[in-house]
Amino acid sequence: MSRMTTSKEEEWSWPVSHMCIDATVRAAFDLGYACSVISDACATKDPEYEVRTIKASAVQDAFMASLKAPFARVLTTKEFLEII
Repeated sequence: MSRMTTSKEEEWSWPVSHMCIDATVRAAFDLGYACSVISDACATKDPEYEVRTIKASAVQDAFMASLKAPFARVLTTKEFLEII
């Protein structure tokens, strides 16, 4: 889980694409599960690496692309609703 503190010092926790979702999908795949990820129903944040900050949209796109094959079927909410 990732933690974020707002200006009011409230703490929020949520699973993020580049950590929890990636690890869970890959582990499930290794155990033989067929996985689907709803790409616009999960998110990430701007992680820092060395002295730079990487945009969340770039992180999200990279992780969805790497999960897409062979680990999961990556769909948008609209695509998912059309097939259920």
